[in-house]
Amino acid sequence: MDSSTLCLFDVDGTLTAARQHVTADMAAFLQTLKTRVRVGVVGGSDLSKIKEQLGDDVIQEVDYVFAENGLVAYKNGQLLSVQSIQAYMGEELLQDFINFCLNYMAKIKLPKKRGTFIEFRNGMLNVSPIGRSCTQEERKEFYELDQKEKIREKFVSVLREEFKGKGLSFSIGGQISFDVFPDGWDKRYCLGIVEKDNFSTIHFFGDKTKPGGNDYEIYSDPRTIGHEVSCPEETQQLCQQLFFS
Repeated sequence: MDSSTLCLFDVDGTLTAARQHVTADMAAFLQTLKTRVRVGVVGGSDLSKIKEQLGDDVIQEVDYVFAENGLVAYKNGQLLSVQSIQAYMGEELLQDFINFCLNYMAKIKLPKKRGTFIEFRNGMLNVSPIGRSCTQEERKEFYELDQKEKIREKFVSVLREEFKGKGLSFSIGGQISFDVFPDGWDKRYCLGIVEKDNFSTIHFFGDKTKPGGNDYEIYSDPRTIGHEVSCPEETQQLCQQLFFS
């Protein structure tokens, strides 16, 4: 067991298909990997969504779980720390931002719109033009349209302009939404937490590693060895080569 090496995994598109449950094969593989190195997951989603995908016992099954980029952090099954976006931003800026988003989304015409357009999390806001309560089918339809029409990309560039100098970062991940959080509260946030554990090597595996993607900052950070993957099968294959051959 090499306890000086940590492997950090993104969730969506890396350990599971987008918003789907982890396969039995991948879950078993992570347990096998844990006999070789320390294992952690870092997702933009909140803990309940990570549990939906990786199982209710995920905080017991891996060494670290970093929900909301690590703003809600668990180690060895215990809660380590929680950050709060409203305390950081203040109510006035927060409301200006939410009002602006709702106003902007009211003007977008889409094939379908559902509910929960802004989800308030501990350390971030998640903004979804179609609404998070859409079905898997509607999610796919929006994603395909977004690929062509860059709905989220255009929205984010308007927000960057409107809230310039307010210390906010934006990151597009998954299929239907983007995250908004204070500068520096991207997935690199979790690296500050594991620093205390003095790992000599930290590998990061993720699929949204291009600029603007929510894995980009941690993937390109000098503290990690970044690996870009396109699906869970590729993640497993890569780990097999790195740690078992």
